[in-house]
Order: sequence, then structure tokens, then C-alpha cells
Amino acid sequence: MTSSFGSWPSPFTAAQIAQAAPRIDGALFVGDEIWWGESVPSEGGRITVRSSTGAEILPAPWNARSRVHEYGGGSWTADDEGTLFFVDGSDQRVYRMPSSGDPEPLTAPGAAYGGLRAQQGRLLAVREDLRPQPHRRAIVEIPVDGSAAADDDAVRVVVSTTGFVAHPALSPNGSRIAWVQWSTEHMPWELALLHVAPVNVAPVHGDAMMSVSTRAALQPEWVSDDELLYLDDPSGRWNLQRVRVDETAAAPTPVAPADADTGGGLWVLGNRWYRPLDNGRIVAVRTNGDDRIVQIGTDGNATQLDVPITAGASIDDVRGSRVLVSGAGATVGAGLWCLDLDRGTVTTVTGGADADLDWVPQARPVTFDGPHGPVHAFDYPPTNPDARAPHGELPPYIVMVHGGPTAHVSGAASTAYAYWTSRGVGVLDVNYGGSTGYGRAYRERLDGAWGVVDVDDVIAAARGLADAGLADPARIAIRGGSAGGWTVLSALVRGGTFGAGISRYGVADLRMLAAETHDFEARYLDGLVGPLPEAESVYIERSPLTHADRIDVPVLLEQGSEDRVVPPSQSEAIRDALAARGVPHEYVLFEGEGHGFRAAETIIASLETELRFLGRAFDFEPRLGA
Repeated sequence: MTSSFGSWPSPFTAAQIAQAAPRIDGALFVGDEIWWGESVPSEGGRITVRSSTGAEILPAPWNARSRVHEYGGGSWTADDEGTLFFVDGSDQRVYRMPSSGDPEPLTAPGAAYGGLRAQQGRLLAVREDLRPQPHRRAIVEIPVDGSAAADDDAVRVVVSTTGFVAHPALSPNGSRIAWVQWSTEHMPWELALLHVAPVNVAPVHGDAMMSVSTRAALQPEWVSDDELLYLDDPSGRWNLQRVRVDETAAAPTPVAPADADTGGGLWVLGNRWYRPLDNGRIVAVRTNGDDRIVQIGTDGNATQLDVPITAGASIDDVRGSRVLVSGAGATVGAGLWCLDLDRGTVTTVTGGADADLDWVPQARPVTFDGPHGPVHAFDYPPTNPDARAPHGELPPYIVMVHGGPTAHVSGAASTAYAYWTSRGVGVLDVNYGGSTGYGRAYRERLDGAWGVVDVDDVIAAARGLADAGLADPARIAIRGGSAGGWTVLSALVRGGTFGAGISRYGVADLRMLAAETHDFEARYLDGLVGPLPEAESVYIERSPLTHADRIDVPVLLEQGSEDRVVPPSQSEAIRDALAARGVPHEYVLFEGEGHGFRAAETIIASLETELRFLGRAFDFEPRLGA
């Protein structure tokens, strides 16, 4: 059939997208089973734990969700006997759930926990206590007998700091602990240290602590009682490093260095970019635009594994020659796979369904020339086997802007994007300067230039697409959430490129953000913009709210009522400024949602609202149903 772009009939409904490919949140070998965390959009986005036997381990209403550093991570773990340990989202206490029984609290109310790790019969966690100042975080050992459920003092503090900690790892003999630590003055991808200390000296103090010279350390893992692997980027790329830690720390040795990143922004506590195997081999993620899974042999040679994952890859667990890997791929949806390196087999555990490539476009890596250097992106063109546009018509496009901003997108089969492309609306996913996945130099392009480089790069990408004759230059929208929402609003202020904007819980006022944001990102803006009060004039000049009078195209603002990272006041300030000038706009507040939308009903309402909004902005009649 012939129909205008944007009005094509599509089999993808918003309800289907809300239920498609639940997010995998960690995986473990547990006895003879495989367990994994999985989001349940139909139950408010709660995280459950499921088994390869088909059983649901963690029943409703329990929700394995941590709020440490606001973004959480590492909210559950288990021992090999089938005991589940998890942080419940409602009270942030740690619970123990035996293989036959109900959850029992292990910690007292008041603090938040995350980064759970069961090792050598001990339960380690990162604890964040934001009660009266100073805010303190610690690596702790939690008694598994319930003795700390009513008395927080019974939780053993191993490391305590007013800064931040992550990735606790016990040595094989249980005598020493390694961890990553950074100060409140920096973000972990700027400067993070690797420390080692004896476990029996607790809390650890300076004299007992050994520091390894690092730049932005991640994920220490012991390979023997006196040797560690970890990630760092002294060369400008996060690569594996090996170091001996006897009486003192020796100089680290790179392991199979590559022009790719094994590592990324430490936003959540559960990230795993590699795993060592017992026989000396290592399985790792390498990211250079998209993800690849490699096996590094004892000779240091790396071999790419035949795994369908190209995006969001995580090396979740290893046992013998078996490896659990989660992610998504160019031709498959999000899922979890079990690799047997000795047998050369790859088995799908959950998800990972083959995409219908007649309807789901394969991402096309593209690079555009920008004023600050190359701009990397992934193009998802309109794709529908049953429809075509009138001769000579060019499609509308949405330029997607990821959050962070120190984050990354990779090309993968996406029904969420097929919701748009199957209707005749193209999608361009941009990794603007400041994104991870292309090395430190690309990441640091944004230093001091947030609101400049990111805006220049998305404009260059949009214009490059239009100049190539792939998009209608009058019908290019821009959409982003959080930091991506900031770039949306900033680009609309710049004007001249985008015909509409969709900001989801976006930043509008830098001074307001600095005053209201949470502790983890309290000094993030120092590097992205400049320190206050010295750079206050820059904060004012760059804030979209300052120049809201320059926005002259329709804007959709979406916001969660419980967002503590970017509070509703940010979106509401822009709403009020647009209303005062009569600029077409919509403001949608989703009750109960935080920083990111999780509930199925919210996802459905958001997608349908966005589609109708773009239809009005770009003069096409959208079809919401299948």
C-alpha cells in the first residue's frame, strides 16, 4: 500500500512494546540451575528473580531494587545452596530467602544497600547511610543469621568513607579484600582508585591499606591470593590490567590491550565487563561503538566468540568452562545466553528471540563530520514490508539522545524503535561527544562543554542525515531523557534544525540541578560545566530556561512525580515559560514514576502520547493500533 510516512499501519502496539524483552538484571549459576533478575513491566517494573527450571524465585510483591547512589545495581545474589539474598525496593533492607521459606530481614531500617556479593560463605555489600551529615558509605559484611535485623551495629564495617565505594572482592583464601573508591570531588570515570587491605583489620585505615596506581579503576577480580585483575584506562581505553599485591603493589601489566573499551561509566553497582575462568582464560566485553565478546587465552591472544550480542553486554557469571552473558544483538532481542567454551556451544537461557527483520530494522553504524570531530550514531530507517511512501517523499526522523551524559548506545534490534520505524518514522541514535565506548578522548570532549559539544554533535548528525537525502529536513524531531532531555531543550533553544522536541525528565536549569541533585552527582557539573560559584554566569547562560523565549517549535515534556535525580520542578519551569509565550506544548506528569519509566501503563501512555504529538507537529495521521 502507498501511504505517507508516519501513517503506515504497524503490528507493534504500545502495549506490546511495554511487555517486550524485559530487562535482564544479573545472572548466576546456582547449584544445577541458572537464576537471573528480570523486570516485570506489568507489575510496576518490579525486579523478580527467575530460574531456568521455570520457577519464579522471588514472588510479588517483593522487588529486588537498590537505591544506593540513586541508580542502584547489584540488588540480589545467591549462594550455591539456593539461598537468595536481595535488597527490597520498599525499605532498602537486605533480606535472606531460603530455598524453602519466606524472606527474612538481615539488616535494620535506615540505610540503603546494593552491590551484594556472596563469596567464601560471606555476604558483602555497599551500604549508603544518608541520615544526618556527613553522608557515609561503606563496604560491609552482613551476618546471614539475622542478628543484624534489629541492630545495625551488628553489621561489620570493612571499609568506611565519606566518598564512594564499589566492587568489593574477597581473595580466594578470604584474607584480603579489594575494592574501587573515589572521592566526592570526582565521578568514577574521571578518577577512581583500586585499594587492597586485610579483612581482619576493620574498619580499614590508611596504614593497613595498599593502593594500586590507577586512573579510573573498575571491577577488581582475584586470580590468586596475591594477584588481581582489574580494568583501567591509562592508554585512553579501558583495558584489563594484572597486578601482584604482595607486601606492596607491583607495577600493573596490561592484558591483551586493544583499541576498544572493556569497561564503561560506573553508574550502577552490578556491572561486570569480564570474568576470569579457573584455567587462566578470561571472557570479556570489548566496546568500540558496538559490543563484542572475546575469549583471552593464557597466551594473551584474544578470539572473538560467536555470540549474537552487540549491545548492553554483561559477563554475569562463570562456572568451569560455562559463561553467562546478557545483552541484545543486531538480529536478536535482549536476553541471556550460556556459553560453553570447551564444547563451543551457545544456549539461549531466556529472551533473545530472533527479530523479524522484515519489520525490525538492523542498525546501520554511521559517522558524521562535526565541529569537534567525528560524531558516531546508529541509523534505523523506516521499515515496513507492506507499505511505501509516495514517490519523492522523505521520512520524518527522531534523533534520540541518550542520558548520562557519560553513557553509550549500541546498535541492536529494538521493537521499541520498530514502533516508530514500522510506522514510517526513522530513528537516529547518537553517541555525541562525551559518550563512552570510543575511548577517553571522545569522552572528555564534553569536559567543560556540556550544552555546547553535545548540541553541536546532534545538530551535525541531523543535518548530515538530511544532507544525505535520508530525512525530511523540515520534519526532524529530537527526543531524550535526563541529560538527554537537557540536550533536547538546549538544541531547541539553538533553533533552526529540529521541528519538535520531546524531553523526558530533562534538565532545564543548571543552578536548580546543582542545588537539588542527589549526592552521587553533586560535583558532576564541576567537570561538565565548571565549579560554582566561579562558573555561575556559564550556568545561567547555558541553561535552556534562560533562553526559553527562543524555543519556537512544539515541545512535549514528560516527567515522573517521584524523580529525585531531576525533580519535576525542572520540567515545570520550562512548561511555565512556554505557556507564558503561547508556544505549543504538552506536560505529562506520571504519578509514582521516578527517574525513568518502568510501569507498563506509563510506557504505553508515554509512547502513544509521543506518537500523537509528532503526528500533530509533522502533519501525519498516526495509527496507534495494530
